[in-house]
Amino acid sequence: MQPLYFDTAATTAVDPNVIEDMIDVLRNVPGNPSSTSHPQGRDAAQRVEAARSAVAAELGCNADEILFTAGATEANNLALRGIALAYRDQGRHLVTSAIEHKAVLACCRGLESDGVETAYVRPGRGGWVTPESIVAALRPDTLLVSLMHTNNETGVMQPIAEVAAAVAQAGVLFHVDAAQGAGKFAIDLTQTPIDLLSLSAHKFYGPKGVGCLVVRDRRHVRIRPLMDGGSQEYGLRPGTLATHQIIGLSSALTRVAARRDQDLRHVAALKQRFLQRLGEDLRVHINGDPDRTSPYILNISFEGVPSDALINQLAEEIAIGSGSACSSGAVEPSHVLRAMGVEEGTLYGAVRISFGRDHTEAEIDQAAAAVRQAIARIRAMED
Repeated sequence: MQPLYFDTAATTAVDPNVIEDMIDVLRNVPGNPSSTSHPQGRDAAQRVEAARSAVAAELGCNADEILFTAGATEANNLALRGIALAYRDQGRHLVTSAIEHKAVLACCRGLESDGVETAYVRPGRGGWVTPESIVAALRPDTLLVSLMHTNNETGVMQPIAEVAAAVAQAGVLFHVDAAQGAGKFAIDLTQTPIDLLSLSAHKFYGPKGVGCLVVRDRRHVRIRPLMDGGSQEYGLRPGTLATHQIIGLSSALTRVAARRDQDLRHVAALKQRFLQRLGEDLRVHINGDPDRTSPYILNISFEGVPSDALINQLAEEIAIGSGSACSSGAVEPSHVLRAMGVEEGTLYGAVRISFGRDHTEAEIDQAAAAVRQAIARIRAMED
């Protein structure tokens, strides 16, 4: 019997309706979207462009501003590296936060070896950076600010609208990694001046291996491609388009948007129920400002209980995470919690429990009971 799955921040299960939409393409659309000299290729191209338009409609941008990628990691790299290389004659400075996903932090480190400087703004204890701290880090040669929408470890949502307005006023490009936010929360690019936006389908009940980068005003925002090859995706992302994956992304985003408010209410209630079922006697510490945290993610520490011990105790009952899912499977201190100034005991005890729309109250009760029992076993062994 599989353990209950409470690691939806790492990936969500694919919506069965999305699977059916993808199977339809795999069975009935054999053409290459770039080969439009025959009906099969034109059919594939039309499907891709319909998907592009649907994604654009959900995000509030133009269809030709959507570039399909293999996921948010590639999209983040295309945004940061593509801008840094394209505008290197105008500046060599980036601003980001110390709590970004490693896809952004590693990209910045790589660019530093090419002569780009990066300012890493630290958050407060609540896990979010202030617009004032971002503005204070800007320099005359700053090309780009990159900030995540929702933190993948703590679930703390950053003040994106306020930062976007401040950065726009300063005349600096703004990139948002929305991997944990897109689909789950409304993002309207007609209302918020975001220049570049990354997302991954597998975070909102779509398939793994596909995402996109939104490049607003693409005719004026220059980007250097990461790879050389064909002219696909306006010459910025060469390679044959995976039609079925793109349809999967579009289908998932459209479907999750249609039930967004319902899902938010459901998941928020489940998260609250889980905390109530844990009880106050476990000496619980929630990492991250509760008033700014996504209902989908809970980062929590239990006094005197190491995260690796708790994960091992729960391995057959509940699947949960420790820190980022991109940490090669190793339990290591979170760079996010370190940057927040979390104390050592809490830091080494932090686990991430993430919720989804398919969880039931019965599963929540079962999970909370399993956690309580596991903690009791661990503390008994230490006595």
